[in-house]
Amino acid sequence: MMTLPRFLRIVGPSLFMILWFACGVIGQTETATVSGLVTDRTGAAVPGAEMRLQSVDRGAVTTTTANDAGIYVFPSVQPGQYQLSVDKQGFKQVDLLRLIVNVQDHIEQNFRLEVGSVTESVTVEAAGSLINTTDASVSTVVDRQFVENSPMNGRSFQSLILLTPGVTTVNPQTQNTGGFGGRGEFNVSGQRSESNSTSVDGVSADVLGSVNFRSGIASYSGSLPAATAAGTTQALVSLDALEEFRVQSSSYSAEYGRHPGGQFSFVTRSGTNEWHGSAFDYLRNNFFDANDWFTNFFMLPRAPERQNDFGGTLGGPLHIPRVYDGKDKTFFFFSYEGLRLDQPQPGSINEVPDASLRQNAPAPLQAVMNAFPLPSPGAPDLGNNLTEFIAAWSNRSKLDAVSIRLDHVINEKLRLFFRFSDTPSESRNRDSGDFIGTPSTVTLFSLGSRTYTLGATSAISHRIANEFRLNYSTSDVKQSAKLDGFGGAKPTDLAKLSGVDPQAMPSSHVNVTLAFPNGFSPSIEQGSFAGNQKQWNLVDTLSVSVGAHQLKFGVDYRRLPSAVLGESPVVYNEFDAPASVTSNSVDFGIGQASGPLYPVYTNFSAFVYRFWPRRAKRYTKAAAAG
Repeated sequence: MMTLPRFLRIVGPSLFMILWFACGVIGQTETATVSGLVTDRTGAAVPGAEMRLQSVDRGAVTTTTANDAGIYVFPSVQPGQYQLSVDKQGFKQVDLLRLIVNVQDHIEQNFRLEVGSVTESVTVEAAGSLINTTDASVSTVVDRQFVENSPMNGRSFQSLILLTPGVTTVNPQTQNTGGFGGRGEFNVSGQRSESNSTSVDGVSADVLGSVNFRSGIASYSGSLPAATAAGTTQALVSLDALEEFRVQSSSYSAEYGRHPGGQFSFVTRSGTNEWHGSAFDYLRNNFFDANDWFTNFFMLPRAPERQNDFGGTLGGPLHIPRVYDGKDKTFFFFSYEGLRLDQPQPGSINEVPDASLRQNAPAPLQAVMNAFPLPSPGAPDLGNNLTEFIAAWSNRSKLDAVSIRLDHVINEKLRLFFRFSDTPSESRNRDSGDFIGTPSTVTLFSLGSRTYTLGATSAISHRIANEFRLNYSTSDVKQSAKLDGFGGAKPTDLAKLSGVDPQAMPSSHVNVTLAFPNGFSPSIEQGSFAGNQKQWNLVDTLSVSVGAHQLKFGVDYRRLPSAVLGESPVVYNEFDAPASVTSNSVDFGIGQASGPLYPVYTNFSAFVYRFWPRRAKRYTKAAAAG
């Protein structure tokens, strides 16, 4: 006769794999775990103690029972403030007040009961800071209270993320001249920005994160967080719609192992039983500001600076007079933020053709030379028919971020939420500097991010809980370069002058560069490209409490179909000397055509995680098809 231990050794692995794939689960969940041990005065376990966890803000109640070892577990707790009560026949009731639960916390809260009547109670307050004793992860939490009391220029929470040790960011105010890593993205412990993983409400937010969509595979392979055209964070979540976030920088569990860098987890605000609303408008201009040093050096007037950040929030129970009262059951939270920004640029020197080269160029190239700004009065001769145009100007950005979240408590065992967000944004920048362009070239960026997220948290039993997330996101990006009349320039149609088929517009790209031997290479360009991406993300996490151990099983499926509608044809004309311009002889030219790309990235991840003791394994499979 086969003994039970031998039987388990033989069939156990097979049963485990069947259970794993049958009930699938996954990581990056935003909820927390509250657990602990219930004992009497002698330290003996108190099995069967009734545990009651109630949300202070929403009134929702969750109950569980301590097992035979006296251990209780609340595996899927939404961040917020709670009251935890312990009730057992023959012992005094204990009420723990002001228990603060943060995103992805593993809180261990033990209780020692005193003998007495159930009508007697002991009330205590939770400690201000609870130490994580379940794993060795290094992380930083920024909660709502800290956000509300921290001044932030631009109302983008890059500065809050920088509070995490080992995190650096590229200044979001700088002009993006490359691909990823150029506008407010983060490096954690020296790793590249595409090594991080970002989630909002438990689903991936790494969707088309670069305004320069054409420049790198990281943009459309789902390795960069969503961003606005200005490089700010409202595409993830607006500051007023943010409840809190956690940054894990190292030693995190297998639950967060998609990428080796930092794990950024954001939780959005939900409504409560009390109505709350706010309205704001932050204004800034240059009326009292001194002139920029470089602009003042060139004796130029200060470029306009206008910053207007406005919006508001409203949240509370969903109430329809005479129809439905959502107190303790249904809540909503709405947020809107708008930004209008004119950002001054310091005075700069830009190389342009002089009057002689403009006059002596043949007719087609004369129109090209005149598309550069006119030389500044008294500008020096740089040689090779080049001179200087000195100017200062303002670059313009704007965005509108809308978010609405609905939460509904069906019963003690099942809770649902749905969140929709829409963040269109655009920026308008003048080119400047060697090999970058000339100020009469205006680069327009447009980014739109839209998300739909559905979540369900269910308590199957006192020992088993499940979290389900389903997300659909779309992102659209457009970039174009146009010529205007800044600085006395006369805009022209470079595509027509280069013989590009008008039917190819607006996806063609034409560049004319004066690569003269004195080291300056002014250029003008015209063209556009576009891209879009969609994401389907299914996430499910199953938590099972067995004795003194808690097991987590997880699966995460992600599909990213994209479209890259690149510039075609691309025409590059380089003139290496003034004589080449006057003779209309291109010294180096490129002409190429390409078709659109439609890459599709799929990612499947699974993990099993056990703590007490801590052991974890994660299995990941990724594939890409174009």
